[in-house]
Amino acid sequence: MDRAVIGEGVDRVDARVKVSGRAAYPTDHDPPDVAHAVLVQSTIAAGRVAALDTSAAEAAPGVLAVITHENAPELCAAQGEGGPVPPPPLQSDRIVHHGQTIAVVVAETFEQATEAARLVTVLYARAEPVVDIEDPRAEHVRDPFGTDDATGDVDKALAEAPVRVERTYRTAANTNNPMGPFATVASWDGDELTVHDCTQGPSRTRSDLANVLKAPRDSVRVLAPYLGGGFGAGLRTWQHTVLAAVAARQVGRPVKLVLTRKQMFTSVGHRPDTRQTLRIGATRDGRITAIDHEAWQTLSIDDANYEHVSRCSLSGYASPNISARDVQIRVHVPSPGSMRAPGDAQGNFALESALDELAHELGMDPLELRLRNHADVHPVTGQRWSSNELRACYRTGAEKFGWSRRDPEPRSMRRGRTLVGYGMAGTSFFFYQSSCAARITVTRDGQAVVGSAGMDLGTGTYTVMTQLAAELLGLPLGRVRVVLGDSSLPRAPSAGGSGLTGSMGSALHDARRNLIRSFLDLVRDDAHSPLRGADVDDVRVEDGRIVREDDGRGESYTEILTRHRQDELSAEGSAEAPKEDLPVVPTGPYAAKFAEVHVDEDLGTIRVARLVTAAHCGRVLNEKTARGQIVGGTVGGIGMALFEHTVTETRTGRIANGTFGDYLVAVNADIPDLEVHFVGGPDPTSPNGTKGCGELGVPGTPAAIANAVFHATGIRVRRLPITLEQLL
Repeated sequence: MDRAVIGEGVDRVDARVKVSGRAAYPTDHDPPDVAHAVLVQSTIAAGRVAALDTSAAEAAPGVLAVITHENAPELCAAQGEGGPVPPPPLQSDRIVHHGQTIAVVVAETFEQATEAARLVTVLYARAEPVVDIEDPRAEHVRDPFGTDDATGDVDKALAEAPVRVERTYRTAANTNNPMGPFATVASWDGDELTVHDCTQGPSRTRSDLANVLKAPRDSVRVLAPYLGGGFGAGLRTWQHTVLAAVAARQVGRPVKLVLTRKQMFTSVGHRPDTRQTLRIGATRDGRITAIDHEAWQTLSIDDANYEHVSRCSLSGYASPNISARDVQIRVHVPSPGSMRAPGDAQGNFALESALDELAHELGMDPLELRLRNHADVHPVTGQRWSSNELRACYRTGAEKFGWSRRDPEPRSMRRGRTLVGYGMAGTSFFFYQSSCAARITVTRDGQAVVGSAGMDLGTGTYTVMTQLAAELLGLPLGRVRVVLGDSSLPRAPSAGGSGLTGSMGSALHDARRNLIRSFLDLVRDDAHSPLRGADVDDVRVEDGRIVREDDGRGESYTEILTRHRQDELSAEGSAEAPKEDLPVVPTGPYAAKFAEVHVDEDLGTIRVARLVTAAHCGRVLNEKTARGQIVGGTVGGIGMALFEHTVTETRTGRIANGTFGDYLVAVNADIPDLEVHFVGGPDPTSPNGTKGCGELGVPGTPAAIANAVFHATGIRVRRLPITLEQLL
């Protein structure tokens, strides 16, 4: 057997089933006698429903039920185990955002439900909405996560600093918009609920539904083996999922509810917009003496959202004086949620733009400024990092990009009428690993099945877990099958935060150890086994065999199971999040981003010509899927920098560009070849040595592009997305 199963660019094990159309997504599930549900949504942003007339809808052909706040069951406003659950739907006449669900129509066919939904008439008592982050009427929630932090005396250090920059940066709201619209298919069998859902966390959705519906957790099963994109939108249990379950119970049949593209803009979260103020003080030789970062972000009127924005400044650079604070501003907008690299994507743009402005004030190379202020230990706690190869990222990225060819003077590099700019940024992503469980079963024919409730939202979890299990069990890849996306399997965290690979991989290590122990227990008194009396620490696995370390004698899984007349042997394993009292700070991945942009001097149009990423992701289990994750995230970062902006009308609270015809995203023609280079080695925090990489593509990309635009044009843009009118 080829033992080099880790690190290679192994093709996705789920590729064939996907490209052949055999992968079952939630929208593909059509149980017998399924009914269809369609949402009716508010056309005002603030006020209440004064009157509802559903009589015409109820009398329409094929209609089975019309559910509103007047006849909906009482639902529980529960705190979820993985964070806040959006407010339960249809519990009052109150309207808090444009596009809020005010009714759900259930009919025999989708077309009948759609037509009947148009027949629901609503009379509103309107109120004036508050939708702007700067509106003085908005409620401010200070230190919303209880994590504001500071060290030293920032104000004193800033007052004494020879060089200071104080700037305000803005980032626009972005909408996740995966290719596949979110959908839920809910079925009841007595008191047992089965849900096929576009979720990134079947275990979490199971618990959330049980809490909201006031049902036993074991009576709910959530299935999500495949997902047509998520990018964080699937990390919360949204109202349409709850409504599908409510509707299915009311009509006594399975119910399918599929969101429209317009409803995707109002129903499954978005990256909140921010206003951030950075104050940085430094000596004239470029030593940072103070960093002060205050970040405002929008929040819906009656929901909560866990999104640190200023956090990156607490650990990004060495400074004796640091302060970071977050403020959430309640406005009449849909509930926000995670979008790839939540918080860090916005915070990094402000921090890395401010660093570039400081470098310009000092007349210093932006790369040299970052190297000079590299945080060798955690700036606030003084603890060592578990691993940190950011310096190597800077040096490798600069070499591959050709940073030394950069003329430091803005507007000094050009090709005819095209201005050329070089920009760079450093970045990291927070460490995240959560408790996870997994099961390994080895059968008499030498096959292994790995099961966990975690899911693969397209990042490659099926593939890397197949590789890892193959290595741990000493089996070829073709003899390992991974089953995911089913809440009835051992409990797992959601796929997000660059943490699932580390969490599930650690659980696999524990399950493998327990499995080998079970095999050894089976032969402990077996006179025919060369493994008789062996302990788990005395053996290794190779070529489908358990082998003694001392003399190399052993036997295969198949031989043991056959002799003991067992068809299979299973074991579960679990892993917990690292303890908080570790002597080191567990660290996530790091990267350095280098961008070249071309700006038309007359028109102000911007093209990203090159973008190089050098990343430290710990042990890379599969270079092909890891590179794909960083490339995909970088595309999203280019979109955040130059295109994406969810526009909310100030007067009405309506999203003005809620279609793909109006909401701009980066497409193939906007993207150059994106280079990714991996540096550094394994991280000791987990037995896998991984640090995650899925979130790493976005942070740093907008700042590197904005800094390159300044270098090309001499115009500093502090608001995303960067548009051509800002450069004219």
